[in-house]
Amino acid sequence: MTIYDYFCTECGSEMEILMTRSDDLPVCTRCGSKKLNKRISTPSSFSGNASSGFPGAGDTSCCGSSPSQAGCAGPGSCCGKRFS
Repeated sequence: MTIYDYFCTECGSEMEILMTRSDDLPVCTRCGSKKLNKRISTPSSFSGNASSGFPGAGDTSCCGSSPSQAGCAGPGSCCGKRFS
């Protein structure tokens, strides 16, 4: 299964949809429209505290105390991605 990023041209909603190759065409999770544009997405990488399994404020790399220094604050990264 793969997560795809989509943008709905009807309502302007952005969403992530978990799909397999055999799934039907996706529909907007907000308005139900099939007028979706697939967005270019990038995988997120993590190099923080391995003991927690999640990035945190005390980490010195991705999403840590200096995320801009770690170079991961762009779209698709753990620091720049909006989750709704």
